[in-house]
Amino acid sequence: MTRNIVVGLDGTAQADAAAEWAADEALLRGTGVDLVYAREPVPEAALPFVAQESEEAWAGEMLARTARGLGERRPGLSVNTRLLPAGPVTALVAAGEESELLVLGSRALGGMAGYLLGSVGLTVAGAVERPVVLVRAGGEATGPQAPVVVGTDVRRPVDAVLGFAFEEASRRRCQVHVVYAQQLPLYASWGPAMVPDIRMTVAPEIRRSLDELLDPWRAKYSAVEAAARVVVGSAGIELVEAARDAGLVVVGRRARRAALGAHIGSAAHAVLHHSPVPVALVPHA
Repeated sequence: MTRNIVVGLDGTAQADAAAEWAADEALLRGTGVDLVYAREPVPEAALPFVAQESEEAWAGEMLARTARGLGERRPGLSVNTRLLPAGPVTALVAAGEESELLVLGSRALGGMAGYLLGSVGLTVAGAVERPVVLVRAGGEATGPQAPVVVGTDVRRPVDAVLGFAFEEASRRRCQVHVVYAQQLPLYASWGPAMVPDIRMTVAPEIRRSLDELLDPWRAKYSAVEAAARVVVGSAGIELVEAARDAGLVVVGRRARRAALGAHIGSAAHAVLHHSPVPVALVPHA
């Protein structure tokens, strides 16, 4: 059974941007789009004072208006709408589990404060065991051939993450840029007087390992040009820097629940907050 791409809408500009991105992605994948709206649950004591019908009418009109716009701009695209009965987190996680891809808007806070802080999107992205793409409204525009950037670790490579990145690059007919960030030991920052610059010794060896890691993917996706890059520093910072010229950034997340809820790694967290382009968060074992 073909799964659709699910988009969570709430009437904001970032949700509209997510819907537009999802519609283009659906055409690339040959699937449809499900636009959904999940309302905040109303406490039982407040029910007599809250006009639930007016919210449902507004949400229904908002979903229908968005669906019409997507269909008019992309003839032939299948677009469905749904009002979800549960609260946003519960409903979006459930809808995401049944989707090909869950797409959400990212709330921009500006500057180094980043975006998504404290939002429903971050909670949902850390809980769904399907890929989630977060789209920032007003993000930096890139061309249709802008590369897909993916972060990997040569010591613990993840097929699900690399596979997602190569598949996206194949659909878009663009390059994939694979980035490995080597974190140097603490003593390496003490200065050249005490320790030589070991980057000249570690980088070539890591580069060879990275190329060997990518050989099977290059063979499988022979039409995709894959560029490998070894950098020294924080993975999150380096991926955000690489994202500036990208069309999509792909990062991994362990599909597990921590004691205090869903967990997103530090590198993925940094990219989600500061990437100027859409970010795909791919869960893995």
